[in-house]
Amino acid sequence: MLLTMRDDEGTARITLAQVAQQAGVSISTVSKVLNGRQDVALPTRAKVERLLETHSYRRTTRSAREAPLIELVFHELDSIWAMELIRGVENIAKANQASVVLTESGTRHAPGPDWIEGVLQRQPLGVVLVFSALPAEVKEQLRSRSIPFVIIDPAGDPDPDVPSVGSANWNGGLAATRHLIECGHRRIGIITGPEDMLCSRARLDGYRSAMSMAGLSADADLVSFGDFHVQGGYDRAMELLSLDEPPTAIFAGSDLQALGVLEAARVSGLRVPHDLSVVGYDDVPLARWSSPALTTVHQPLRQMAEEAVQMLLRIRAEETVTTTRLELATSLVIRNSTAPLEA
Repeated sequence: MLLTMRDDEGTARITLAQVAQQAGVSISTVSKVLNGRQDVALPTRAKVERLLETHSYRRTTRSAREAPLIELVFHELDSIWAMELIRGVENIAKANQASVVLTESGTRHAPGPDWIEGVLQRQPLGVVLVFSALPAEVKEQLRSRSIPFVIIDPAGDPDPDVPSVGSANWNGGLAATRHLIECGHRRIGIITGPEDMLCSRARLDGYRSAMSMAGLSADADLVSFGDFHVQGGYDRAMELLSLDEPPTAIFAGSDLQALGVLEAARVSGLRVPHDLSVVGYDDVPLARWSSPALTTVHQPLRQMAEEAVQMLLRIRAEETVTTTRLELATSLVIRNSTAPLEA
């Protein structure tokens, strides 16, 4: 069995036996590492991986065990927008006679360290990850096995060498805030997402830009960081509504947070939109069924997933990919949770 290894001087051919000799292990051990087997001691696996990385190894033939699978990896599968992403991946996978395997792992920033062992064993057609980054060693392990990967990135800004699909978060924040300003609101609160996520900061920057363009100051007391969940939206909204000068409108950085704002308004005896206008973000199906129906920023989650899989398949087919970063447009959907400010 031959491996293709590239070094700084050019391209050289090396056998599994030579890799095993350099690592001081058996040929079967090198094969186990290549195929993600767990019955290899961690120090030994690390030594073999370092050799593969040093020589920029890329598998040149497809494994007979390779399955027609596309792996979709989340850090939480129970999020309301996860189903939109799943449907998008399934649409393109089905059209290409592939199945989808779902994996939950890690934090919102990167998958957990145990995930890579499983994917190397499954050897799917490719991997779609809903994270903002990938550790360097994980990228190298996937590339060395010729397993292409693409990040669906509503959360941040991946490294330039990582193919990704995202959306226009700054424009979304701008459009939501501008709509509220056009409704006559001047004290506009914002509950964005976690402070360490770039999408949260981009939506906040869009909010601040809209305020500045209208000649309004963005009161620091009206800016709050949430967690994209209902309870977080409720808690932050209660804080905003308890201010001596509460906002007359709130822009929530997710539809789930907006639902929390609606509940906080109800508990506080406020009518939406008569006493408080509310804008969400994402436009998940639930948004149109809230009471009142939610004005929100449409983030094309399903299309983002479809584009990610299409990019993945182009990379796998070794077609020319003109850009590694695709950013889709957002748009404002006006429903019943916003209204002109009553005098």
